[in-house]
Amino acid sequence: MRKIRLFIAMSLDGYIADSKGGVDWLVGQGNDDENIDSYSSFVKDIDTILMGWNTYYHIITELSAEKWVYDEFISYVITHKKCVSCDNICFTDESPVELVKKLREEDGKDVWICGGANLIQQLVREDLIDY
Repeated sequence: MRKIRLFIAMSLDGYIADSKGGVDWLVGQGNDDENIDSYSSFVKDIDTILMGWNTYYHIITELSAEKWVYDEFISYVITHKKCVSCDNICFTDESPVELVKKLREEDGKDVWICGGANLIQQLVREDLIDY
């Protein structure tokens, strides 16, 4: 059975984005020589990503407008917007709870819950995040 993993940065008071929806505050402390690359280690066990629309939109408009940064994964974007899915990005209005239950039973590596406070809250309420 696949594990459902949450890997995000958030403030001590539980916010992912600032009051304007930005994430510019997500920087390491000190110089780059001191920062630990936990992401590279984490994604070795991941092949699927789940995120909400706001996270997806922030990635494609601000973080990486030229290239989808998660090409090596299958990404699910939870949205009510009518978007056309492609090879590795699936737009869906399926319940995140039901989608995670289904993904957990499929073969593959673990599933990364990449972001979206509302999405995360729904999964936490149903105790669907393993770690």
